[in-house]
Amino acid sequence: MTKTDGARGGRGRLKRVLIILSVIVGVLVAAIGGGFAWLWTGAEVSTVGKEPFTNRLAVPPLAESKVEADGTRVFDLRMRAGEKEFKSGQKTPTWGFNGDYLGPTLRAARGEKVKVRITNGLDEASTVHWHGMHLPARMDGGPHQMVDPGAAWTPQWKIDQPAATLWYHPHPHGATEKHVQRGLAGMFLLDDEKSAALDLPDEYGVNDVPVIVQDVKFDGAKFDHGHGFLRNTGFLGDRTMVNGTLNPYQEVGDELVRLRLLNASTARIYDFGFSDDRAFSLIGTDGGLLEAPAGMDRLQLSPGERAEIVVRMKAGEKTVLRSHPQGNYGDGWQTRFGGGDDSFDVLELRAKRSLRDSPELPARLGELEVPDAADSTKERFFGLEMSGINERPMDMNRIDEVVTRGTTETWTVRNDDGMPHNFHVHDVQFRVVSVDGEQPAPELRGAKDTVFVPGGATVKLAMRFDGPADPDTPYMYHCHLLYHEDGGMMGQFVVVEKGQQAGKPAAHGGGHSH
Repeated sequence: MTKTDGARGGRGRLKRVLIILSVIVGVLVAAIGGGFAWLWTGAEVSTVGKEPFTNRLAVPPLAESKVEADGTRVFDLRMRAGEKEFKSGQKTPTWGFNGDYLGPTLRAARGEKVKVRITNGLDEASTVHWHGMHLPARMDGGPHQMVDPGAAWTPQWKIDQPAATLWYHPHPHGATEKHVQRGLAGMFLLDDEKSAALDLPDEYGVNDVPVIVQDVKFDGAKFDHGHGFLRNTGFLGDRTMVNGTLNPYQEVGDELVRLRLLNASTARIYDFGFSDDRAFSLIGTDGGLLEAPAGMDRLQLSPGERAEIVVRMKAGEKTVLRSHPQGNYGDGWQTRFGGGDDSFDVLELRAKRSLRDSPELPARLGELEVPDAADSTKERFFGLEMSGINERPMDMNRIDEVVTRGTTETWTVRNDDGMPHNFHVHDVQFRVVSVDGEQPAPELRGAKDTVFVPGGATVKLAMRFDGPADPDTPYMYHCHLLYHEDGGMMGQFVVVEKGQQAGKPAAHGGGHSH
C-alpha cells in the first residue's frame, strides 16, 4: 500500500467519524430540543372546565372567645398535627389550629383589647404571626417569638386600626413555607363602627364568605411540596382548594355576595375574575375598605395579599371564580415556569332559585388612614434579589433599618433579578404611591401591607410608624413568596424614639408568655 492509499484511507475514516459525530450531535440537539419543547408544553397547568364542584365549601368556624373582667377578649389557639380526607378514602397528614387543617376565624373590633393563648402541640417549634396587624413588635409573632413544642405564648394588644380582613400564620425563619403548606393559617377579621354602619353584605358564611385559596398537589394521599427543577418561585401546585375544600361550591341566597379573598398559597400568584367575565366591585384591600367601590373584572393577588369583592348574582345562575393567565411576571421563561400561564377554576357560586334583595353598594365606603408621600421625612431603598435584600441575606442578629416613631417614610422597592417577588412590611399599612413612576391601578389605591413587584418593576410606598418604640425587638420586611423568604429575602427594622439607638435582638423563643 502506497502512502497515497494510506492517506486516502485515513481521510475516509475521519470522514466517517465526522459523519457519525454529526449524526450523534444532531440526535442530541433534537432530543434536547424535543425535551425542552415537552417541558415547555408541560409546564402550563389548567383546571378550567375540569373541576366537578361536588363539595360544599367549608366555612371556617368563628373562634370562640371569652371576655375578661377588664374587657379583654381572649382566644385560644393550639397548633396540632392531624389528618384530613381531602379526597374520599385518602387521609393526608396535616397541621392545623384547633383542628386538622387551617384554623378558626378570629374576630374582634377596633378599640378592643385582645389576648391569644397559643400552645404548641407540634413536635417542632413554630410561631404565630398576625399578618397585617398593627401591634407591638414583641407581640408580632415573627421569627424572634418562637414557641417550643409543648410550650405556650400569650401575646396581647389593643386593636387600633380600621375594619379589615387580616390573617395569621407561622413565621419560623427558614421553615415558614413548610409550616404554612401543612395547614397552619387562618383569618382574623376586624370590625369597626364605621364599617358596621354601611349597607354591605355582612352575614358571615352566608353572604360574607371567607375564601382562603391555596394551590396543592398530591403524591398519593400525601401533599407533594416539591419545587420542580425549573422553578425558582417556590412550590406551584396543579390544582387549588378553598378553605381546605377541593372542588368547592358555595350556595348563594342573596343578590350580592361578598368574598373575602386571601391568597394563602406560598408562591402562586392569582389573577381572579369570573368564568363569564362578569364585572365585580372591589370594596377592600389588605388594610380595609376603599374610599369608594371600584368596578373591575380582574384582580391580581400575590401570596399574602387580601381583597374584599362584591359580586351580583341572578336567581338560578352559576358562575365560577377563576384565576386567569397573567402576563406581567417578567420574561417568557418566568411567565411559563413561574405560573403566569396557568389557569384555575377556583370556586363555583350557585344562586338559589329565589334570592333575597340586596341594597346597592354605598357610593362612599370610608377614609384611608394611610399617609401620603407628601408627609414623608425620609426615603429608603430596597433591592429585591433571591440572594437577599440590598444584597444582604437575612441575619437574625442584625438590625437592618432603624425608624423613628411617629415619622412617615417613603420606601422604594425594586425587583432587581427578574423573577416574581412581592414585598410585605410588618406592623404598618402603606399607601402605594407609584408603580414604575405611574399612578397605581385602582386595586393598589387602598391600604396595603403586601404588594406584588414583578420582574424589573419599581414601587414607591408611603408608611407611618406609630410605634410603640422597642429598640431591641425587630419587625420584618420580606418577600412573601415563602421559598424566597426562607432563603434569606428578609430584613429587620426596629422602631425607636427620636435620638434613640437600635439595641440588639434578644431571643424571644422558648414559649414564655408576655
